[in-house]
Amino acid sequence: MAIATSPSKLSLPQKNPGVTTVLEFLVLKFPAISSNVWQQRMADGKVHWHDGSLINGHSLFAPQQRVYYYREVTSERGIPFAEKIVFQDELILVAYKPHFLPVTLGGRFIEECLQSRLRKRTGNQQLQAVHRIDRATAGLVMFSVKPNSRQLYHGLFETRQVSKTYQAVASAINNPVMHNQQWEVKSRLQKSEPKFLMQTVEGLANSHSRIRCLKRGAEQALFELNPITGKTHQLRVHMQSIGLPLVNDTYYPKLQLNKPDDYSKPLQLLAQHIQFIDPVTKQDRRFSSETELSLN
Repeated sequence: MAIATSPSKLSLPQKNPGVTTVLEFLVLKFPAISSNVWQQRMADGKVHWHDGSLINGHSLFAPQQRVYYYREVTSERGIPFAEKIVFQDELILVAYKPHFLPVTLGGRFIEECLQSRLRKRTGNQQLQAVHRIDRATAGLVMFSVKPNSRQLYHGLFETRQVSKTYQAVASAINNPVMHNQQWEVKSRLQKSEPKFLMQTVEGLANSHSRIRCLKRGAEQALFELNPITGKTHQLRVHMQSIGLPLVNDTYYPKLQLNKPDDYSKPLQLLAQHIQFIDPVTKQDRRFSSETELSLN
């Protein structure tokens, strides 16, 4: 069994969803994990409050209090692709994440995530990602090295002070897309069903992407993408919306929920460049991935 070395945390909601104990809330929030599993974790001292005091099966629900727990998976499959450290100093670390590897632990992944791998590799257990890209997406991810400057780097992404450039390969069959053709896509995105999917709805736009065709082939085309906002799956949905679905996308336009990972067919989306003014050093920071996408 793989067990996380660092705890995950959640804040109990201000409005009680109709439970009496923390145990009841955890079972309600994580329906895939049985009450017996949570009770065993509690008996093993793996669920506690912010002050370190243990939570048991009779601990009462306390609004807005933080609960810490350690994720477990019975069997974790290795991801057969290596990450690469692109840059590292006393403040930040920038790494290339391969396709199929999640950025942080979650679900069936604990050791096999970029953050866990880099913590083990560098020996720095305080290393923390300051933004995310999808598990299916490859490319650059930035980590904070020190807790005392972490919020400054989080703030760069929260306030859209980071310029991000992606590459993507899309299916162009029956689409007259031409070299250097450009799009400015603005739409309102909201969660769909299942809840990890996004959909376009009517209303004030909350997502914005700039898209440019770099090269046209017989059945595919290569694109440069600049997300101005950072909504979940934004680039994938925006490409789909202009009739150019990404190659090997198992979410859009059709969800293939139970399809196992096919390592020979990665999603053709790459976070290739990031640029920002460092909030601590005031330097202009620019990082690029050595990897590039290409047409078949």
